[in-house]
Amino acid sequence: MALYKRGRVWWMFFTYRGKFIRKSTGTGNTKRAEKIHSKVVTEIEEGRWFDRLPGEKITFKEMMDKYMAEHSEPKKASAERDRSSLTHLLPYFKGYIISGITPSLINKYKTRRRGEEASPSTVNRELALMKHAFSLAIKEWEWVRENPVRKVSMEKEGASRDRWLTREEEEKLLTPSPVWLKEIILFAMETGCRRGEILTLEWKDVDLFKRTVIVFGQKTGERRVIPLTQKTFELLKARERARSNVRPLKSDFVFTYPAERKVNIHTLRTAFEAAVEKAKIEGFRFHDLRHTFASRLAQSGTDPYTIQRLMGHKSFVTTQRYAHHYSESLRKGIAALDEFRQQKAGFITILSQSGENRE
Repeated sequence: MALYKRGRVWWMFFTYRGKFIRKSTGTGNTKRAEKIHSKVVTEIEEGRWFDRLPGEKITFKEMMDKYMAEHSEPKKASAERDRSSLTHLLPYFKGYIISGITPSLINKYKTRRRGEEASPSTVNRELALMKHAFSLAIKEWEWVRENPVRKVSMEKEGASRDRWLTREEEEKLLTPSPVWLKEIILFAMETGCRRGEILTLEWKDVDLFKRTVIVFGQKTGERRVIPLTQKTFELLKARERARSNVRPLKSDFVFTYPAERKVNIHTLRTAFEAAVEKAKIEGFRFHDLRHTFASRLAQSGTDPYTIQRLMGHKSFVTTQRYAHHYSESLRKGIAALDEFRQQKAGFITILSQSGENRE
């Protein structure tokens, strides 16, 4: 057993029943740390020491409060989604001590959510949030040693949707939409940004001189730069002009409704669903605007690598869902190959003719 200092606090590390254990003494005082250390040594030798972690006293709600404050809220883009997941997780788990949450209990929660007709993807998002919080409770907070969510299988989700907006449907959707919603719809179709990325976009991340916006991936947490199309550039330029007439400024967000207030996700959902219904467009969700962006890129002949970068996909496998759109543009490559063969055939004919002339 030994003592070492990390920051201002003394820590102990030792082996107990074949397991390596690192434990804080909770003090920066050298003499007190040595006394705590000696006490633990004695208890281990006499068989009276038991490894206890804070997880035996911390509730699920306390864990999620810490998670939201330190990891979710600072990201902004994912905070809204996490809060939505917690509206289902907290009523079920909030009374439990985190060390008492078992895979069996989590499985019962899954069964309950199925009974409430929650979609597999929704349940998986809730479990993923819970899993991440437990991972932090193990690695950073040292509250527990095991992640019970890892032992529970995720729900099987159906095949990925492949729905995008045709030009005719686009016009139908924009017509009944109020101005603030129309701007968000156009921005989504022209940039491929996720809903959360759009609602949290601030003016400091817009560069009209370079014609780019910087977004922070809602899922990946990574920064990506998106060049603006002419339509998006004009849209943002008009919004900036309108904003310059407002004094004093009350909001840094690009898209606001009502004036100078961040768009509420529920307000957006209600307004979008109403516009879709008025336009009589079937089976279309807000997220499909992102699919529309990627599908149109592929249909125009944009290479998959560029689509991956613009969409912010971590894995190329995700981008491959748009490959069937790209297949039509591959005809350009085949046409180029045919042209090359024709040129080569012509060149061989010329050589043959010149050889005959020499004879």
